[in-house]
Amino acid sequence: MTSSYLIFATLAMAAVTFITRALPALIPRKILDTPWLHRLNESLPLSVMVLLILTSLSYQNLPADITFNNSELHLLMAQVGALILVLFVYHISRQLLVSMVVGIAAINGLFWILSRFFG
Repeated sequence: MTSSYLIFATLAMAAVTFITRALPALIPRKILDTPWLHRLNESLPLSVMVLLILTSLSYQNLPADITFNNSELHLLMAQVGALILVLFVYHISRQLLVSMVVGIAAINGLFWILSRFFG
């Protein structure tokens, strides 16, 4: 990568960030108060969290014949369990930080439990 490419990429990212931050100030208040936009604002954090977790699941590298060792199975089960727990905690508390901390603790705890007692 050349330095001009890196400079251009940095400026493009800065412009996109600025536009997304400035756009709500430029849009008329009448449009911002629409019910569908309020519903989107309420459901977007959970949707983004679910997409981030689903894309990080380890099922993507499973072989075609679905034979995998215990470690891979335990990791997948821990990830699915942590995902369910994160969704439940977020549904109850509506706090992203709390849900993220619970998810990190859950995936590590579940993986340790599954590896230790079922491995």
